[in-house]
Parts: sequence; structure tokens; C-alpha cells
Amino acid sequence: MELSKSQLTLLDRLKTRGPQSVKILSNQLGMTTMGIRQHLLDLQSKGLVAQSDAEKQTRGRPIHLWTLSKTGHRRYPDGHAQVTVELINVIRENFGENGLNQVISQRGEQATSNYQKALAKPPTDLASRIAGLAKLRSSEGYMAEVRLLPDGWLLIENHCPICSAAQQCQQFCKTELDTFQAVLGSQASVKRVDHLLAGARRCAYKVTLKPN
Repeated sequence: MELSKSQLTLLDRLKTRGPQSVKILSNQLGMTTMGIRQHLLDLQSKGLVAQSDAEKQTRGRPIHLWTLSKTGHRRYPDGHAQVTVELINVIRENFGENGLNQVISQRGEQATSNYQKALAKPPTDLASRIAGLAKLRSSEGYMAEVRLLPDGWLLIENHCPICSAAQQCQQFCKTELDTFQAVLGSQASVKRVDHLLAGARRCAYKVTLKPN
């Protein structure tokens, strides 16, 4: 399916920011509302986006929000999903749930070691480590970003390339949280605040600095 650069940008914006109005998309992307609407209608005809029911506003007319459809989300790959799920089932059948969890934990330990090596060079302050971790995760397909909060940081993963595997075994999610905590160090407190498997559109982790 061939899409224009503007349409790909629109899809990325809906993926990373969630449901958006035409006006907000116009302001964010520097395009006219007519141009945005035309692109969205074309993407809708291709089954990639959907329009929500009108939401009431405090003032003015109700607005419609646009979001990715299931087909739109599938444009963002779930790496080797079928093969991964089959391997999980084989390991579970042969070694049981404990054996599967052990394999996933070992994978997490290896990921932790790789991240720690990659982030070993100065600067070593927490903000830099979070930014570095987000960059590493993005290179693996997680579309990660960091937002500054009044009391810490929000590490956001807008896509999960192992979602099918995580649905089969949530040990992946537990290991991910343990990995982040280990990589960011004892000075940080890491808490998952959004979880894709719990119905959120993304996974997000609040990172705060522990008091001395």
C-alpha cells in the first residue's frame, strides 16, 4: 500500500500521541485543516484510521477525534510474532512454566547487561541515562521517548514489537520492568503507569529520583 510522506507522518503522530482532532493535527504538522482532512479520509478509505464519535466540548461544537485502526496498528511490526509464539509454546510444553520464565529472565539479564555497557560512558546522571535507554529501545522498535514531569520523567514506549509474545507470557513485561530498574540504578524508582496489555494504547514508566 503506497502512502505519501504526509500520510506516513500522520500515522506516526496518531501512533505516538493517540486520538487527535483535525485542528490539533493541523497545528502540530503545519498543514491546513483541509489538507489534514483529505489525508485522513484517504487513510480511512484504506482502513488505516478511524473516526471516533463526537466528543462534547465545554464550548463550541462537539469534535471528532481520529485514531489508528487495528489495520493501522499492524503497520508497525510485531517482530517475528508467529515464530516467537510457537517457540514459547514449545518451551512451555517441554520445560513447563518455570522453565519458560527462567529462559525469559535470562534474556532479560542479557538485555540489562547490554544496556549497561551501552550507557557506561559519561554523563551518568539519571536524566541522561533515561534518554540513552529510550534511544536504545527505539533502535529495537519500541518508538520510545522521554517526557519531563514536574516530579520526574515519563519513559514512553509507543509500540511493542514483542506484543504477541507478551500476550502469551507476561513474564516478558515483568522482566522489562526489572531491566529498567537495574539499568537506571538504585537512585531511581521505576513504576509502570500505562500497560498495553491492560488496555492502554502504550506502555509508560514513571521514573523518579529517590530521596537521599
